[in-house]
Parts: sequence; C-alpha cells; structure tokens
Amino acid sequence: MTTRDEYIEKLAKVAGLTPDEAKRVLLDEVQKDLTSEIAKKIRAAEEKIKESAHEKAEEILLDAMKHGATTYSAEYTISSVTVPNEDVKGRIIGAGGRNIRAFEREAGVEIEIDETNEIRISSFDSVRREIAKRALETLIKDARIQPSRIEEVIREVKAQMEDVLLEEGKKIVHECGVYNLPVDIVRVIGKFKFRTSYGQNLGIHTIEETKIGVAIAQEIGANVDVVRLGCLLHDVGKVITDGDGSHVELGVNFLKKYGIPKEVVVCVAEHHEDRPFSSNESVIVWIADAISGSRPGARYEPHEDYVKRMTNIEDVARSFPGVDEVYAFQAGRDVRVIVNPEEVDDDKLTILAHDIARKLEKEAAYAGQIKVSVIREVRAVDTTSAK
Repeated sequence: MTTRDEYIEKLAKVAGLTPDEAKRVLLDEVQKDLTSEIAKKIRAAEEKIKESAHEKAEEILLDAMKHGATTYSAEYTISSVTVPNEDVKGRIIGAGGRNIRAFEREAGVEIEIDETNEIRISSFDSVRREIAKRALETLIKDARIQPSRIEEVIREVKAQMEDVLLEEGKKIVHECGVYNLPVDIVRVIGKFKFRTSYGQNLGIHTIEETKIGVAIAQEIGANVDVVRLGCLLHDVGKVITDGDGSHVELGVNFLKKYGIPKEVVVCVAEHHEDRPFSSNESVIVWIADAISGSRPGARYEPHEDYVKRMTNIEDVARSFPGVDEVYAFQAGRDVRVIVNPEEVDDDKLTILAHDIARKLEKEAAYAGQIKVSVIREVRAVDTTSAK
C-alpha cells in the first residue's frame, strides 16, 4: 500500500467516510489550492500582457508614423516661375505694364516681379495659381507675349485642366502604391492637390495617411489592400461638388458607382465613426486618419479661415447680375470685378461698385477697407479677307 492510500484510509477512519468519499474530499481540497494558484498566475500574466501590449501598440504606431513621411509637395498661396533673362521679363511686363495687367485680369492672380529671375504668382485659389503657372511657362517658351496671346494661352490651359487633374491624380495614387483605379476616379483624386482641410493639403494628408495605415495593417496582419484603398479614398467626397450630403455620404455614393469593393466602401463610410466599426480595416483607416490629421503641425486653422474669407468675398460680389468674374487680392482688401459689357453699361459701373461695397460691409468678414474695382471692356474684332 502506498503512502497516499494509507493517508486516505486513515482519513476515512477518522471522518467515518468511505475511501471514495475521502478521495473526493482530498481532491476538492487540492483543487481549491490549485484554483487559487492558477488565478494568481492568470492575473499576473494578464497584467504582463497588458503592459507588453501597450508597449507593442506604441511601437507599431510610432513605426507607422515614420512610414508616413512623404516627398509629395503642395503649394499653398504662392507659386514661382523662373525667367531666363531680363528681355523675357520685360516682355512679360509689356509696354506700360499692359501685358502683366492682362495676365492678372485673365488668370485672376497677382504677379510680383523684382530684381531676381523669379516671377511669383499669388492667389488663395490653388487651381487658378496652377493655371497661371502653366500659362506663364507656355508664354515664356512661346515668346509671343501680348494681351491677345496671353488670353488665348490661359483659355487653352483652363481647357486642359482635366488632363492636369489626371496627371496630379496619378502622382498621388502611385505614391500610395495603387495602379489599377478607373481613370475617372484618378482624375477626381487629382483635385486633392488643390484642396485643403483645416490648412492641411488633402493630397499630402492622403498619402501620409495611406502609408501609416498600410504599416499598421502589415504589423497586425489585417488586409493591406483594403486598408490601402480605404485610406486613399476616404476623403474623396470632399472634392465632389455635384450632390448633397456630408463628404462621407458623397464619397460612398461616388465609389459605389464605380464598383469599388464593399470592404473598401465600408472603410470610407465608417472613417468618421458615423456608424459602428465593422472590421479591423475600418478601425485602421480611422486611426491613420486621426494620426495624420492631429499630429503637431499638420493643420492650422488660420489658413482655412483665410480661404473661407476670400471665397466669401468673391461669392458676395459674384451674386450681382452681369458679373462674369471676381478676383479677390491682398487678403481681401482689393476686389476686381469683371462684368459682361452687354449687360452692364458705363452708367451702371459706379452704381454696381457702390452696391457691391455696401453688401461686402454687411456680409463679408474682412480686415480693413475693401477696394472694389469694376472692369468693363468692349472689343471690336474683324478679320481680313483671304487673297
């Protein structure tokens, strides 16, 4: 008989239990001791796991943020064009400044020329600035710089903006590692370069977020392809103007039209927590968006306020009948209004300028006084007969 059997028999005699009953009592006592010990070990293990999980999460996020660095550049209010020599600079200015005035009027930008070999193009509207930059580069190569040619080139560049958007869209999607999107979606993404949100360029934000999201997905084993597309397309609704609803709703509806995978559309739909997260990929897109948007230096409200103020000033002036184009300069202190000469005659110019100024006083946020210049230009054009 073993020692254990002897112990059970003695216990049975003392307690008046059968051997089987005594065995159960003994096992219960041992089980209680083991359970208590196991619980302590589990609690200690859980604490250690939480501690290491927190450290691992920090490591993943920090590593992902390092991947977010991007070489893609975006201009905010100023673009520069290099002039080859003083002769070209003189032709750009024109006799009495007529060429530069024609360029500013047609392009809706301000031109600054000094003693250097650079011409600075200034405008709060990055699309106008891009058009002006490309037009000026074309004129410099062409060398035929005069008012009629300036207007012709700017009109041509404006008509080419669809190709420009496609070109810029390709840069953004390729930087994000995507190569198989429909051309129409790529063209819409091209608008990201010309859009800001709280002062943060949308193109830079998208590339940065996508790289962060992909790094996180790779670390935790999520679907990298879904995260990549979800990050790239999450703000597409911000550049869609033909529709009602939030940018999330506009983006979701737009992507559904092009058959984007459901898992990606869900990431776009949930990236502002408008509805509960339904996948790890959605959570990653949300995290990457938050990291890119909230990191120090990413956003600055004053630029966004500046753009809103300038846009509001132009919208107020454009609300009057007969107004074709409106351009705000000098932080909104100088507004140039170009009217249709067939709708607004010379007698109405002064009245229109007065009415616009009064409405700006009531409805536009501005700093200091606003100078309103109303421009009416009449032209007569004819063509010689062929010999």
